[in-house]
Amino acid sequence: MIVAQGLKKCFDGFVAVDEISFAVEKGEIFGFLGPNGAGKTTTMNMIQCISPKTSGTLEVMGMDVNTHQREIKKNLGVVPQENNLDPDFTVYENFLAYSRYFNIPRESAKKIIDELLDFVQLTEKKDTLIEPLSGGMKRRLILTRALINKPKILILDEPTVGLDPQARHLIWDKIKSLKSQGVTIVLTTHYLDEAARLCDRLVIMDYGKILVDGTPNDIVKEYIGTDIVEAENNPSVIACLKKRAARFEALGETLQIYTNNPQEITSALLKECPLRPITARSASLEDVFLRLTGKKLRE
Repeated sequence: MIVAQGLKKCFDGFVAVDEISFAVEKGEIFGFLGPNGAGKTTTMNMIQCISPKTSGTLEVMGMDVNTHQREIKKNLGVVPQENNLDPDFTVYENFLAYSRYFNIPRESAKKIIDELLDFVQLTEKKDTLIEPLSGGMKRRLILTRALINKPKILILDEPTVGLDPQARHLIWDKIKSLKSQGVTIVLTTHYLDEAARLCDRLVIMDYGKILVDGTPNDIVKEYIGTDIVEAENNPSVIACLKKRAARFEALGETLQIYTNNPQEITSALLKECPLRPITARSASLEDVFLRLTGKKLRE
C-alpha cells in the first residue's frame, strides 16, 4: 500500500528524512517510533501529500505522491494529534460538514454518520456540542470522523495521547476492529506499550534515518533478548559477565544484562559475586528504544 525508496526531505539545507526505505503491506498496522525530531511526522506528512519530498520515490496505493495527490487523499483517513473538532457545532453537524469535503451526498452522509457513531458507542451524543465532551469521547470522535470517506489507509498521529487507561483500551479495540475489516493503518505513538500491542511491524527512527525495522517481538529478541537481569554495577559482576560473554550495559549504579536465560545468569551471579538483591524482568520495546537512541521517547 505504501512503498518508499531512498526517501529524502530537506528544509533549507537541514535533512529531516535521510534516504529511508520501507514498505507497508495491505491490511497491517505499521508504526513509526522515534524521539522528537527523528523524522516521523515529516514522513507521515509526505505520505499524506501535504509536504513534497526532496528526492527518492514514495508511492501510495501504487500512485506517486507528487502527481496523484487528489486520488491519494481521497482514499486516506487522517487522525491528527490535536482535537480539532468545531466547538460551535454538535457532533452530528461536525461530521456532516466534514462529509462535504468528500462530496458525499447528504442522505448518504446521514446513514454513514449514524453507523460510525454506533461503531464508537456515541450515538447518544449525536446532538451534543463538542465542548462538554470528555477527552476520551473527543478522541473517539476524531477517529470516527476520519472514517467518513471509507478510507483504504488510516493515518493515526498519537491516537490515544492524554487519555486514561480505559479510554486508551477502547480506542485500541476500535483500531483492531478496523484492521480486521481490511483497513491499512499507519501510526505514530509516544506509548511504547501501545506500539507493541497494536503494530504488526514498525520502524524506529532517529536523526532522519531508520535504525531498525521488524515485528515488535523480533526486534526485542534481536537487540535485547527475552529478559533483562539488573544487578549492581561493580567490578566483580562485570568480570563474571565478561567471563560468560554476556551482553550488558552500565546505567549509572546498575548493570543491565540482556539474556534469553535469566535463571542461568541470576544463579551464576548469586553464586560467584557478593551482591545486593538482583532483579529479572521481561525485555520490552522500550529497552530496545533506549538502547538504540539513548533517549526517552519524548525528548
